[in-house]
Amino acid sequence: MSDVGSQTGAVPTAGSSVASDKPTTNRRRRAPLLVGLFMIAVVSVGYLGWRHLTRSPSAAPEPPAPVPVIATTVQKQNFPIALTGIGNVTALNSATVRSMVTEQILSVDFKDGQFVKKGDLLAQLDPSTYQAQLDQAEANLTRDQAHLENAQLNLGRYVPLQKQGFAPEQQVATQQAMIAQQEATIKADQAAIEYAKTELSYTKLVAPFDGVAGIRLLDVGNIIHSSTTRGSPSEPNALVVINQVQPISVMFTLAAVDIPAVHEALERGSVKVIALSADGKTELDTGTLAAIDNQANTASGTISLKAVFPNPDRKLWPGMFINVRVITQVQDNGLTIPLDAVQQGPQGQYVFVVGPDHKAAIQPVSVRETLNGQALIDKGLSAGETVVVRGQYRLTPGTVVSLANPNDPAAVPNPTPASAGLLP
Repeated sequence: MSDVGSQTGAVPTAGSSVASDKPTTNRRRRAPLLVGLFMIAVVSVGYLGWRHLTRSPSAAPEPPAPVPVIATTVQKQNFPIALTGIGNVTALNSATVRSMVTEQILSVDFKDGQFVKKGDLLAQLDPSTYQAQLDQAEANLTRDQAHLENAQLNLGRYVPLQKQGFAPEQQVATQQAMIAQQEATIKADQAAIEYAKTELSYTKLVAPFDGVAGIRLLDVGNIIHSSTTRGSPSEPNALVVINQVQPISVMFTLAAVDIPAVHEALERGSVKVIALSADGKTELDTGTLAAIDNQANTASGTISLKAVFPNPDRKLWPGMFINVRVITQVQDNGLTIPLDAVQQGPQGQYVFVVGPDHKAAIQPVSVRETLNGQALIDKGLSAGETVVVRGQYRLTPGTVVSLANPNDPAAVPNPTPASAGLLP
C-alpha cells in the first residue's frame, strides 16, 4: 500500500501540468513586447537627439548690436605751447584827481562811471581870486611897458644933446640904465602873468588821460583843498579816480623755473599772452608780454610778469582775477585730438581707437599740452587714426561700434556717474 501510494503520489495530474505551463507561456509572450518598447524608446531618443542637433545652429544667440559713438580723426596742425599762471587785472594808468588850489567846487561835469577823454573838464572851481591876480599882472605889464617907452624916448633926446655938449654923459648913462631896468620889470610882469594863468588853470580839473571815472568823492558846493593842505583828516582831498582801461595791464605770476623759457621766447620776438576767465573756459583778450620782474620771489618760487591787452570790448576790468597763458613756442604739425577723447586709467592716459573692422581698442597715449579743448599728443597715435570722443563709458576692448553723427551729440548720451550706474 505504501509503495502504491507513493507511486500514485509521484504521478502528476493533468491539472497540475496545466498550471505549471502558464508562467512559461506568459514569459514567452512578454519578451517580444518588451523588445518592441525598447526599440520605440531607442528610436524616440535618437529622433529627439537628431532634432536637437539640427536646431542648435539656429538657436545660437545673436551678436550684440554695435555701440553708437562719436569719433574723429587725429589731425596734424600747428599747436601753441603755453605756460599758465594766475593774474590780477590793473589799470595801465591810474590817477587820483586832486586840486592844486583850495577853492569851492562850482560844478561837476562828469557822471559816475563815465568814460572820459584826455582834457575833458571834470569840475570847475571858483576862479574869481585867480582871475583878479591875472588881471592885475596884465595891468602891471601895461604900465611898465609905458614906462619903458617913455625912457626910450628920453634917451633918444639925451644922446644928440650929449654929442653937442649940451647934456652930461652921466645923464645918458643913467637913462640907459633906467631902460634896462624897465625891460627887466616887463619880463617880471610877463612871468607874473604866466604864473597867474597857471593858477587860474588849476580851477579847471581835467582828465589826465583817456579812461573811466570812478565814483566822485566831492559834490558841488564843497571846498576842495590843495594837495598840500586838508581841512580835516576825515575830509576827502580828491575829486575822483580815473583808470585807463584801453589798453589795460595784467600782473601775473609764473613758476621761477619757467624764466628761461620766457626769455627764449622774448629773444625770438613779441610773446603772445592770452587772458582767460577765472574758470579757464572763456577767452577774454589777447595781448603781449610787456615786462618781467627783475627778481623772483624766493618765498613762493614765482616770478612776476606784466602783460598789456588792447581790451577793445572792455572784458577786462581792474581788480579781476583771471588765468593767463603765455605762448612760448608753436609746435609745427603736431598731432592733435579733442581733449574729450583722452581717458584716465590706472596705467595712465589712453584713448579708444576704432579700427577698420569697427572694433574699439585701448591705445595708451602721452599728452604734452592741452589748449582750448584740444590735446597735443606726444606719442601713441598717428595722423588719420580714428579715436572715440563720446560714448567711451560703454566700450571695452573688442566692442563693435557704429559712428554716429558728430553734429548730433544727443545721439550718444554722455551720462553722469550716477546715471551710468557707478553711484547708488
